[in-house]
Amino acid sequence: MQHVTLTPFGQRSVTLADLAPMTPPPGSAAPVDKWALLARLRVARAAFGIGDRDLAVLSALLSFLPARTLLDGAPLVVHPSNAALSDRAHAMAESTLRRHLAALVAAGLVWRHDSPNGKRYAARGPGGQVVVAFGLDLTPLARAADRIADLAAQAEAQDMALHRRREALVLRLRDTSKLLAYAIEQGGPDLSGQFGADLAVIRRGLRRRTTEADLAGLEALLAPIHARSLKVFDDAAPEMTADAAHFERHHQNSDTDDSVLEPCQEDFAPVDHPATSTPSLPLALVVRVCPDILAYTARPPRHWGDFLRAAETVVPHMGISRSAWTEAIAVMGRVNAAVAVAGILQRFGSIHSAGGYLRTLTRRAAEGAFSPGPMIMALLAVQRRES
Repeated sequence: MQHVTLTPFGQRSVTLADLAPMTPPPGSAAPVDKWALLARLRVARAAFGIGDRDLAVLSALLSFLPARTLLDGAPLVVHPSNAALSDRAHAMAESTLRRHLAALVAAGLVWRHDSPNGKRYAARGPGGQVVVAFGLDLTPLARAADRIADLAAQAEAQDMALHRRREALVLRLRDTSKLLAYAIEQGGPDLSGQFGADLAVIRRGLRRRTTEADLAGLEALLAPIHARSLKVFDDAAPEMTADAAHFERHHQNSDTDDSVLEPCQEDFAPVDHPATSTPSLPLALVVRVCPDILAYTARPPRHWGDFLRAAETVVPHMGISRSAWTEAIAVMGRVNAAVAVAGILQRFGSIHSAGGYLRTLTRRAAEGAFSPGPMIMALLAVQRRES
């Protein structure tokens, strides 16, 4: 009669992980691909308290199972020697191997079935079938398949939220730095002495791997500086008039530069919901950079509502279909879509199809690869070069 061992061989004491087979959790009845499960566990590893070296040992253990699928109730005990296991774990030292095996047991992903002498082996019957096996049991890994999948999905969602939050912070930092520099060019105060140290701290913080707590601290540090940069620009911006000469209208030259309307190649995008987000740049700057929109409004826009009405007026004149405009609004938000249209209008002579270009920007905005801030700053750079 086979006895399923619960206690470890030698001087090791009993742990809760050793006693887990006495009260096994319900598992999934469906077979699961062992390599796909390992990939999901790689994503959810923090929830189990294991690291990449532990996963390397688990991968080596899985390689000793002939079948590709794991099924609760099937024979899942592997019995490689330490030398064989070390070889498949890329020549990992046996002392290190034992430490990572202990971590897998403590995480509840592997059970030990130690033989009377502590060796791993399988006893076979007359027909060659395995009668009893002593070694490492992968049954708990199969039973945890559903839990691993759920935890991996949660980890991916958290990572994406953290990524978007970091993107938004980088965009705000870039806007802040460039607005402060532009305000100086327009005769505003030089605030580098007041804010330079804090901005340097934020930049250094973003060079490292950041947690939610790290980002919260950097956001709190940047918020008042960003607000001040907007105010400084508004104070330094010249009075807008309807006279196009005051806005340094863009003059076409023979060298087309479509790249100014391309999304920034950095993987940064705003975190706000597109239906409510507005550009972090002031309206005055947008109108200054895209003065051609003034031809479609009776007076210079005083707020974003005026600007939006001007964009809605110009859309059909540019050959942009109603469906393309509606889709842009749905993805970017009304004001961001209007800024995109104004930017396209400003480079209208060098764009083959305004409607197609807007659809491209809309698609990239949906992928998190476009926001109007970098577009406006790129147009501003071109305006400076050509003035």
